[in-house]
Amino acid sequence: MTENDTKITLIGSRLAREGLEFIFKGEMPECKKCRLKNTCLNLEPGRRYRVVRIKSKDIHECFLHDSGVLAVDVCRAPITTSVESRKAVEGAKVMYEPAKCGKRECGEYETCHPEGLIKGDKCKIVEVLESLDSKCEAGSSLKKVKLSW
Repeated sequence: MTENDTKITLIGSRLAREGLEFIFKGEMPECKKCRLKNTCLNLEPGRRYRVVRIKSKDIHECFLHDSGVLAVDVCRAPITTSVESRKAVEGAKVMYEPAKCGKRECGEYETCHPEGLIKGDKCKIVEVLESLDSKCEAGSSLKKVKLSW
């Protein structure tokens, strides 16, 4: 699924608004008995998605969401992360490789290890944001970038 590709899924009616980004966590035990689970569970667990539009105002019952669920179009959301400075070129296609430092106490750890990306993902750099050289506790030459699919 690229950023421009959409899928129809169901999301809690209180959460359903255009632009909402979320990490799909996967199936919950309550989902096993639901007749709509194939529509809800058609996303890849651990990935970041963005609600593109609400398909319908019809609320469907849900065992998890007390206010029911709505049908929405979602796409993979762009993700901000870091790449080696020499690879940080807008428009470049890269294979995601998380930073090797592993210093969880670093202020940029979550940028370098964002939820929703997996080592080996093929992405495109859509925007180069800033240099992280002065912030990197491991001394790596990194730039913050926005990646899309």
